[in-house]
Amino acid sequence: MSDADDYKAKMKAVQKAHQDKQRELRDPEKGLVLVHTGNGKGKSSSAFGVIARALGWKQRVGVVQFVKGKWVTGEKQFFDALGGVDWHMMGEGFTWDSQDKARDIAAAEAALAKAREMMVSGDYDLIVLDEINISLRYDQIAFAPVLEALEARDSRTGVILTGRNAPQELVDYADLVTVMEEVKHPYKAGIKAQRGVDF
Repeated sequence: MSDADDYKAKMKAVQKAHQDKQRELRDPEKGLVLVHTGNGKGKSSSAFGVIARALGWKQRVGVVQFVKGKWVTGEKQFFDALGGVDWHMMGEGFTWDSQDKARDIAAAEAALAKAREMMVSGDYDLIVLDEINISLRYDQIAFAPVLEALEARDSRTGVILTGRNAPQELVDYADLVTVMEEVKHPYKAGIKAQRGVDF
């Protein structure tokens, strides 16, 4: 058998296995819960990529940012110019900047209330809860009301929760979990965050 014939036979087997698997799959007829976590860069960036995909299908999208305050970011400017994303910057900035736990708790609780309102409305195909895992990590909000909000969401609504240190309960609950692993980061080499890459 030639290399070309051998390759064709292998790809036919791969194709059949893929087609067999596709026949077994089902549509859950509900929005999925995705978690982007880990110590590597790209958790929010990946969520914004999913937003672009959803907008390509003319879906309605919302973002609630739990930590990032009134930063000027490339993604916010892009989606503001493009339109189609309801964007709520609810945070007070990084915890080490505010240094006021009561204020951080109030901001996180307000963000969760806004997120819940959007999730139960039935108006959205996708909602990104950006950096919510940070609010969970620092006990600004408890996991129980987050789970309650996810459970109460409209069946059409998928949700992406981003941030380091996703709690195990959330990992167990989610339909898809991606852990970004840091291998190398310019910050450790003394390079500051770059416009267009980091924000």
